[in-house]
Amino acid sequence: MTRPVTLFTGQWADLEFEELCRLAHDWGFDGLELSCKTQHLDVDRALEDEGYLRQRLDVLDRYGLKVWALSNSAQGQAVCDDPIDFRHRSIVGPRTWGDGDPEGVRARAAEQMRRTAVLARRIGAEVVIGFTGSKIWRYVAMYPPVPESVIDEGYQDFADRWNPILDVFDSEGVRFAFEVHPSEIAYDYWTTTRALEAIGHRPAFGLNWDPSHLMWQDVDPVNFIVDFADRIYHVDCKDTRIRPRDGRAGRLGSHLPWGSPRRGWDFVSAGHGDVPFEDAFRALDAIGYRGPISIEWEDAGMSRLHGAPEALAYVRSLLWDRPAARFDSVFTQH
Repeated sequence: MTRPVTLFTGQWADLEFEELCRLAHDWGFDGLELSCKTQHLDVDRALEDEGYLRQRLDVLDRYGLKVWALSNSAQGQAVCDDPIDFRHRSIVGPRTWGDGDPEGVRARAAEQMRRTAVLARRIGAEVVIGFTGSKIWRYVAMYPPVPESVIDEGYQDFADRWNPILDVFDSEGVRFAFEVHPSEIAYDYWTTTRALEAIGHRPAFGLNWDPSHLMWQDVDPVNFIVDFADRIYHVDCKDTRIRPRDGRAGRLGSHLPWGSPRRGWDFVSAGHGDVPFEDAFRALDAIGYRGPISIEWEDAGMSRLHGAPEALAYVRSLLWDRPAARFDSVFTQH
């Protein structure tokens, strides 16, 4: 089934917006997954200055690009995170950071997520992609021992903070696509199930399928599509290469920099890693996903000017029209 292929703009914030649109058009992308960084799309300014928003839309029209989704991961991260510290100051911007009081940062980040839902509706985007943050990620090793009540409280904190945000998503007719990821409230199958239970499986909250983070943790990305068939609201194509085990490196990265051959795994351009994309696209067909496929370029060993159009060509080569598949056959054959 033919779907639009878009370019995630998060790794391109150093370019002027029009220059990025020109590149995306020349390469053949259908649109952009717009990152809500002030360089490309300032949420507050877009809601308060009609001329600014109109200018952005005019540039997109000029280059024949559409926007099906916005991304605002940095603000979402700060909604639930504990502690709030220097790491957040570097990503949320001065308006959200304010005086740095942790609860104030969380409240302002939540407001930014609500405003992003409003902006998405004005732009015509149906989905906002993002993170949630987590009060309990720091306990992932479960040592020193962590009482179950602390974990329960973490999921309740997530529900308490995100349900009011999701109320705005509902009122705007926009959905939130959470990216399952280490450092978030959900990072694998079981934690995703727990997070959905915490918010009562409300339809406003779904998932952004990014297989790179699943492969990182040895979670099968194809089974993940089947398991959460009714929650796949958006797709990002980022690949991961798992290096042969040498008895030294584990999955946690060893505090080594991205691109280091000592890490044991790394992000690579789509088609250069171990993600079974053809099986994944067959599964997406089977569950009826008809939304955009977004290219998220992140490869420390490749120029993005080469990698982005190459990844586009690779993804398009897999998006052929297929006969309708039986949903259960995808799981049993994989």
